Amino acid sequence: MKRIALIALVSLIAFGAQAQEELMKYGDFESWVTRTITESKIIGGKTKSMVEVGPNMKYEPKVYKNQGGSIWGTSNIYAHVKGISKTNTSVYKDTHNGGTCIKLRTHVEGVKVLGMVNIYVIAAGSIFTGEMVEPITSSSNPFRYLNLGIPCTRRPKAVKFDYKVQLSDSANVRMTGFSRKKTMATKDYCDAQCYLQKRWEDEDGNIHALRIGTLVHRFTSSVKTWQEGKSFPIHYGDITGESYYRGYMGLLTGDNAIYATNSKGKQVKVTEEGWADAGETPTHIIVKFNSSCGGAYIGSPGNTLWIDNVKLVY
Repeated sequence: MKRIALIALVSLIAFGAQAQEELMKYGDFESWVTRTITESKIIGGKTKSMVEVGPNMKYEPKVYKNQGGSIWGTSNIYAHVKGISKTNTSVYKDTHNGGTCIKLRTHVEGVKVLGMVNIYVIAAGSIFTGEMVEPITSSSNPFRYLNLGIPCTRRPKAVKFDYKVQLSDSANVRMTGFSRKKTMATKDYCDAQCYLQKRWEDEDGNIHALRIGTLVHRFTSSVKTWQEGKSFPIHYGDITGESYYRGYMGLLTGDNAIYATNSKGKQVKVTEEGWADAGETPTHIIVKFNSSCGGAYIGSPGNTLWIDNVKLVY
């Protein structure tokens, strides 16, 4: 009897030690918000459809707000610049295992005015925890329209998801629409990111942060068959001295700073001022997937990343 009790106790301890997984809200990508927007006549007046991650519904207003408590924003956007309405679609619904998944794709977006193409830009596909602040009113610094991060006080060990990757043979280029096309010396990759931050806001509405947890994984080769339920660890504390550390895992400061909405409803920079102690409790989490990793208006047209069943592992 003592032996049976001991085995039962060991089994309970082992069971308790097993990792727990939690599907992120709408992270199975089985329901979708559908948007339909008619662009300005001067650029063709076409009616475009876009999807957002959220409940199954149609959304009529041009300016989008996350629906059904969705935690996901996307790079599908509505822009209204100098009286002209324009959309961009770089995030799509696709199929996986009899259901649906999300597809992120980098492409060249052209704008035709009176039938003539006069602006070309690189547009990457991205989804992230947070929301896009629409309408986009300027092409300058597009990242300031991303309200990045959602509240989180837990400490996940990893992010787990299904994925497939197709890297393009095209060159990595910079195309802003207002300067000549430039071929970059660096290679473009798809990536997955997770940052845990401890944030606070000062009396002037500025948001400050310390970095607690870090995950940046770059997909450096094509993966043509679905990889199911792969886990990527989150590293806590200052990781700059670790063998796996790379410069792109560093603090988000300067030109790499992200943006969020402060308590006054304004978009401001979130300045990461240092590395927190590994045992700190976060206030916010950012989970982000991208079809290109080089920054605004930089990428390889054709880069594609499929993602499904996004979970946090505890």
